Amino acid sequence: MDQPTLVLTGCAAATMAGGGAPGDVIPDAAVALGGGRILWAGPRAGLPAEHRAASRRDLGGRLVTPALIDCHTHAVHAGHRAAEFEMRLNGASYEAIARAGGGILSTVAATRAATEDELLAASLPRIDAMIAAGAGTIEIKSGYGLDRDTELRMLRVARRIGRSRAVTVRTTFLGAHAVPPGHAGRADAYIDAVAIPALREAHAEGLVDAVDAFCERIAFAPAQVERLFAVARGLGLPVKLHAEQLSDLGGAALAAAHGALSADHLEHLPDAGVAAMARAGTVAVLLPGAFYALRETQAPPVAALRAAGVPMAVATDCNPGSSPMTSLPLAMNMACTLFRLTPAEALAGVTANAARALGLRDRGRIAPGLRADICVWDAGHPAELASRIGHPGPWRRIIGGAWDD
Repeated sequence: MDQPTLVLTGCAAATMAGGGAPGDVIPDAAVALGGGRILWAGPRAGLPAEHRAASRRDLGGRLVTPALIDCHTHAVHAGHRAAEFEMRLNGASYEAIARAGGGILSTVAATRAATEDELLAASLPRIDAMIAAGAGTIEIKSGYGLDRDTELRMLRVARRIGRSRAVTVRTTFLGAHAVPPGHAGRADAYIDAVAIPALREAHAEGLVDAVDAFCERIAFAPAQVERLFAVARGLGLPVKLHAEQLSDLGGAALAAAHGALSADHLEHLPDAGVAAMARAGTVAVLLPGAFYALRETQAPPVAALRAAGVPMAVATDCNPGSSPMTSLPLAMNMACTLFRLTPAEALAGVTANAARALGLRDRGRIAPGLRADICVWDAGHPAELASRIGHPGPWRRIIGGAWDD
């Protein structure tokens, strides 16, 4: 057995061992760390004898949680779309802006024009803001290139971020994000000539952890997504899907049929999609920032997801147009206020369920054997994290057992 290098005491611990159940909160806890892992967690009075001689750090009554996990972001991009904010205030819909050449395609133009170093420099401030808000793991998608070279460039930048910051980065190939101008009206040809070959090259270069697509009227039809997912399966890559954000095309059921890690957005998710996700164990990733920014009125069917036992994750959807947000605590507050999650569900959504949405079994909870990725908060109860409109961030992070001082 590894010997502990440090025991945290003087803290309450939200372990998330039960996915947000009341018993997850230990009021007077101890957490033993060693070898970059959690060795033990429980009531301080029950600290095993073999851990009692280790160095201790009294946290002064603070709260410890798993480090937060942002399981859906588009954090690597160039440019901004501030003009679209005003257009939406004047009544333009997301779909209308996209069809007029704005939206995703506007960011594609700026991202294609940026070098790898320029993309890295533009993206790091967003990543640093996410880390400051408590993130220990961040998923980053491609999808603002829509050509071979830029898609690969984005994924290389995402990998560089993971090497340059104390954060785990998981990469997702999103080549099927929108149909670029050169293939307007020819989405099938784009999938075959660009998206699939780029995916194969990205996989060969070791740049891809998962595959995503945007299944929507302004993007790709289910049959087109199906072809991309078949290639992903052949490469041994898990899939996820932007589904039912603007309309119901049956995307969530399609994702579930492919054993998807997650289906994301889900404002127009029907009962059949809920049932399919429940059967497949597919996580519902809720993105309240986009709901807020687009001034949507139809919320995801949270009550139906809850009743069916579908795990719900929460993410920032950090992107330049529909969710320019970097704070997971703010996303937690929005998920509670706009979607009626409980504070416990919101915390599970950015820890245990977010880990599941990325296929990561080694984090998201405070339990023996898992990575020692922990946030220490100036708070006494986990509900405080969601109740404030954007918590100021953790007092300290511990990533892989190392204090992020």
